[in-house]
Amino acid sequence: MIPLESLVKVQLAVSAQVIRHYNLFRSVEVNGQAAPGVSSGQAMEAMETLAAQHLPQGMSAEWTGISLEQKQSGGQVAIIFGLGLLFVFLVLAAQYESFSLPLVIILSVPLAIMGALGLQLLRGYTNDVFCQVRLVMLVGLASKNAILIVEFAEQLRESGKSALDAVVEAAEVRLRPILMTSIAFLLGVVPLMTASGAGAASRNSLGTAVFGGMVVSTVVNFIFIPGLYVLMQKLRGEAKRAVGDDGVVVAPPAPSH
Repeated sequence: MIPLESLVKVQLAVSAQVIRHYNLFRSVEVNGQAAPGVSSGQAMEAMETLAAQHLPQGMSAEWTGISLEQKQSGGQVAIIFGLGLLFVFLVLAAQYESFSLPLVIILSVPLAIMGALGLQLLRGYTNDVFCQVRLVMLVGLASKNAILIVEFAEQLRESGKSALDAVVEAAEVRLRPILMTSIAFLLGVVPLMTASGAGAASRNSLGTAVFGGMVVSTVVNFIFIPGLYVLMQKLRGEAKRAVGDDGVVVAPPAPSH
């Protein structure tokens, strides 16, 4: 048995109250917030640049918490948005048993996206993760208005009406339901746009993106969708005339000599 005092010496010292570790290394936690008008992604890029320039040799910076999740999912936004569009397109293709009519509906989505980003820009907000979540949701919300017009127009087409007459009547009949649902939804997101207090920035971004997208989708689609529907029906008619019942392309008869 060896006395412990012969091996170690105990004395009082001043040290940090909490010694943090990250990935088994001693670390210092730094909390920050982006300046007004600067997105979180831009702020993170600036921090990474400063860390690479000024940190001593042997030290590095890592992200944790929400910043780490944003960094990992940053490249997945385009993939998620594309999968959302593909999913809606396939569901509509199965419903209408056609690949052309879903295009009429899907092409209404860019208008809603432009409205959402435009209002974000006017209010001085950035395209942050909250706005991106609402952009994915706008795929379904913008398609809803177009579906109401196209669905009723297809029913009128089956009764023998022309494409132009069918879509004009469908737009007139569906005007009130679309306006009622859209106005009710827009009034519901106004509190998000005008929120204040803790967490107001995220709610403001969410509400602004949805409000701008739905306003543009509701107003412009009444002009855009009918014209696109008539054009698509014309192209479908030409394709049917060019292809016979057995799937063989019908060529015009050769001139006689």
